Amino acid sequence: MKTNIITTALAAIALAAPAAAQDAKAGEKAFVQCKACHSVVKGQNRIGPSLAGVVGRKSASVAGFSYSAAMKAKGVSWTEANLDTYLTKPAVYVKGTKMAFAGIADAKKRKDVIAYLKTLK
Repeated sequence: MKTNIITTALAAIALAAPAAAQDAKAGEKAFVQCKACHSVVKGQNRIGPSLAGVVGRKSASVAGFSYSAAMKAKGVSWTEANLDTYLTKPAVYVKGTKMAFAGIADAKKRKDVIAYLKTLK
């Protein structure tokens, strides 16, 4: 009986975890710090490139933005996993990047920001 209760509780937690893993609304709030340099409007670059459509896009591919040689050489697609690694410590993931941002240490906050980025088409 005790085992069934524990198993049921663990299953409930496991099923609830993916739903709680990413929160685009929380990500939009956390993205406020990014807005100083990045626009979410397609074609509107600032100090950093527009992040509209960034998830799935090839790195260093926004027209009209002057990327660092390091970012141009990176040659990745911005998958959720790559964005998570990059946003943890940008200067470590892309040595020589122009992005002067230390990163987002909190894993939940990064996942929320990525969830928000996924909404930007």
